[in-house]
Amino acid sequence: MAWTLARLEALDREDGLSAFRDEFRLPEGVVYLDGNSLGPLPRGTPGRIAAVLEQEWGDGLIRSWNDADWIGLPARVGDQIAGLVGAPAGSVLVADSTSVNLFKLLAAGLALRPERTVILTEDGNFPTDLYVAQGLARHLGDRHTIRNLPPEALVSALRPDVAVLLLTHVNYRTGALHDMAALTGAAHRNGTLVLWDLAHSAGAVPVDLAGCDADFAVGCGYKFLNGGPGAPSFLYVAPRLQAGIRYPITGWLGHAEPFGFHADFWPAAGIGAAAIGTPSILALAALQVGVEIALRAPMRAVREKSCRLGDILIELVAQECPDRQLALATPREAAHRGSQVSFRHPDAYPVMQALIAHGVIGDFRTPDILRFGLTPLTIRYADLWRAVSVLRDVLESGEWRREVHRARRLVT
Repeated sequence: MAWTLARLEALDREDGLSAFRDEFRLPEGVVYLDGNSLGPLPRGTPGRIAAVLEQEWGDGLIRSWNDADWIGLPARVGDQIAGLVGAPAGSVLVADSTSVNLFKLLAAGLALRPERTVILTEDGNFPTDLYVAQGLARHLGDRHTIRNLPPEALVSALRPDVAVLLLTHVNYRTGALHDMAALTGAAHRNGTLVLWDLAHSAGAVPVDLAGCDADFAVGCGYKFLNGGPGAPSFLYVAPRLQAGIRYPITGWLGHAEPFGFHADFWPAAGIGAAAIGTPSILALAALQVGVEIALRAPMRAVREKSCRLGDILIELVAQECPDRQLALATPREAAHRGSQVSFRHPDAYPVMQALIAHGVIGDFRTPDILRFGLTPLTIRYADLWRAVSVLRDVLESGEWRREVHRARRLVT
């Protein structure tokens, strides 16, 4: 049976997550399919930031480090995020950026396997993860090598020289989803540690770090957690590893007695040792609003809607845009993809710019990817009809050929 707008509107009336959309500020007339790059603004965020500015900072001044417990905010929000990624309390900390946290944990993992010299990762991993690994290898005197292989070759490449398996749970281009439990288990049987990047997973895809016996993980706060542009990152260290970790960067807030102002460093207990410098309280407050919304949404329902949105989007494009040079780049089976659908098109960049000009916001990823993020808390099924209708019209009319859409901008 063909998809129609009426069928999709009927699904919206039955959607148990529909009320969450009202908790976000979304511009009228816009279909926002880029929440996997920057989540929309929660309506509660401006009020929370105003309270921190006017009351906690304005009235409380420096006293708010104690009275408002600013000092405990990285651990408190970390424990909340732990509830989204299947981690126990005391194993997640909010701090720094994803790249900095990746550097810290990758260095710590290599130090735990000093006799091994290979970092194993996949072709097409997110570039900054590769850059961090390359920079760390150079910093360590080029003793370590980085081995990039296709996903299907990773298990067979787990040899005695592999120290850390570095993977992004959901591929940023294609949306392909790794089997975290299977790959972690295979790595552990080889004596290899695993570091997972959850940037495109946390808040949208079920994650069970403890159940999968994961060693390390990092993730960002500005995608599906809706913490705002540049929101702080989080890191996870399995409790069984925390006591033996040596971080490559040690700062005063990771000290056992940060206000003792001792000349020598000794680490705080547990995940607290991963802290470095003073946290951004404004950014943490904004992130907490988004995290608390995510915690109220049943993950099973979120995943079910995500999979259904993806299936419908794939079917709608096939129905409405046949023979338009669009090739599905995302796994067809929902169980093997994250919360996004990507298509290849030889002129993907100008096509996406034309879509954005008509209020359908996705993004382009080099060299030829049209990427559509599926945020179950904010996207209606009927939004897919509008998005695909605009895509069809743009392709049929050839509007994307206009020079204004072909001019490359810095952020794509």
